[in-house]
Amino acid sequence: MDVPREMLVPIFTAHLFPGLEARLIDLLRSLAPEDWEKQTLAPKWKVKDVAAHRLDTQVRKLAAARHGYKPENSKKLSPETLVALINTLNAEGVGEYRQLSPVDLVSRMETASRESAAYHRTLDPFAPAMFPVSWAGEEESLNWFDTAREFTERWHHQQQIRIAVAKPGIMTREFYFPVLDCFLRALPHTYRDVPAKPGTLAQFNISGECGGSWYLFREREEWKLIAALAGEKISETTIPQGIAWRIFTKGIAADDARSQVQISGDQTLGGHILKMISIVG
Repeated sequence: MDVPREMLVPIFTAHLFPGLEARLIDLLRSLAPEDWEKQTLAPKWKVKDVAAHRLDTQVRKLAAARHGYKPENSKKLSPETLVALINTLNAEGVGEYRQLSPVDLVSRMETASRESAAYHRTLDPFAPAMFPVSWAGEEESLNWFDTAREFTERWHHQQQIRIAVAKPGIMTREFYFPVLDCFLRALPHTYRDVPAKPGTLAQFNISGECGGSWYLFREREEWKLIAALAGEKISETTIPQGIAWRIFTKGIAADDARSQVQISGDQTLGGHILKMISIVG
């Protein structure tokens, strides 16, 4: 079924890195000694582990950009092998950098964050990225998408720390909407094995001032994200913005999330989004 459709536009986030990272550095410098050992939503990581992870991933990405150093070519790995590799690298990085004192850790993070933000601003957003966004099912991504993915990592890890130490989150439209927009680009890949007749449309809303609506359209044998209503809408799912990011980063149990989500129409189709994971590992 051919229906006139407008596709989603790219997400540009490189200019947002300095502001987001400055908030993280200010937060970390305000922590009391006992705050560093508080548990986060990530089961294996305390606050200091998350901070160490942020430093490790930035250092690793800069090393790959500057010197071509990559442990393996992720584009040639199976999804299972890629997840195992990422988990191993993350664990090694956290183990190394969590040994630093909080002062040294924050100092190194500030430098790495500044250099990483500068690096992303130099990239041609429409050139091929160094790494594909695997959770969206891509084997080749453009820089704008990989940069947006990096931005979601920075946002959601900072949010984990803020929750752990009982500090206000960064639920502003400037920072959170691009995160949601990026996360939801995983919808076609998440629904790839969900059957539907051509012309079917599922609508997904994130409620709240930072949210919006996304439309998943069945075109012949595949799902595509489109920018506006088209075809026959058979389900509509509404997720509160407060839990949306937690659903997509494994930060809330499925049953707890489902009790707060509203689905009208096809319950199976609308509810499948609760299985969507927009991170690796």
